[in-house]
Amino acid sequence: MNAHREGTPLRVAMWSGPRNISTAMMRAWENRGDCVVSDEPLYAAYLATTGIDHPMRDAVIAAGDADWRSVVHLLTGPVPNGKPIWYQKHMAHHLLPGMDRAWIGQLANVLLIRDPREVVASYLKARATVTPEDIGLPQQAELFDMLDAKGTPPPIVDAGDFLRAPEAHLRALCDLLGIGFTDRMLRWPPGPRATDGAWAPHWYSRVWESTGFEPQSASQAIRLPSAGARVANACMPHYRRLHAQRIRA
Repeated sequence: MNAHREGTPLRVAMWSGPRNISTAMMRAWENRGDCVVSDEPLYAAYLATTGIDHPMRDAVIAAGDADWRSVVHLLTGPVPNGKPIWYQKHMAHHLLPGMDRAWIGQLANVLLIRDPREVVASYLKARATVTPEDIGLPQQAELFDMLDAKGTPPPIVDAGDFLRAPEAHLRALCDLLGIGFTDRMLRWPPGPRATDGAWAPHWYSRVWESTGFEPQSASQAIRLPSAGARVANACMPHYRRLHAQRIRA
């Protein structure tokens, strides 16, 4: 991770997979007061390039920028509103083959991971099929290796651990990023935000009702169909390797 230099803006790129706490995490950062946020800025380019059918696909493409090079130029340019911190919520699977990765090194990168069994179980409630690449863990592992090879390994936040101790994890992450923690990151007003992506009406109802991080419900045995179990098993080595290097707070 690149060290934050005093007097220069901090661009935090949180790389998650779907069905995680990424939107609640975006709320926490936006509520700091000194931070501007961007919600999945590569989503439109991902949909336009792959042709994949996602809910509100046409609206997402129309509202976003389908040229990933243009998006990268924006993300590495001036920070909106002159804020000292720019939090960029990214989905790791939006990084498609053929997309340049060099620009990622200009950001303070963080990985947000979740047990693939939980991700797949949640994903299959919304979509009929899933692949390892759909849930982003292979891409997260690739990102970690790329950044680690450059001497800037990203901090790793595990969603399950985080929800057991949000304040401790946020304090530890802020310390690693070289910024102060504020308890404003723990609570926020309910409702939609102008910064929410165009897809928010379909996906964000629970976040719109939230006012803080919700404790994880008691774990229950996860039952996956055979195809889903194969995907979770394929992703498990990536998850275990990243999980072993997570923030422990």
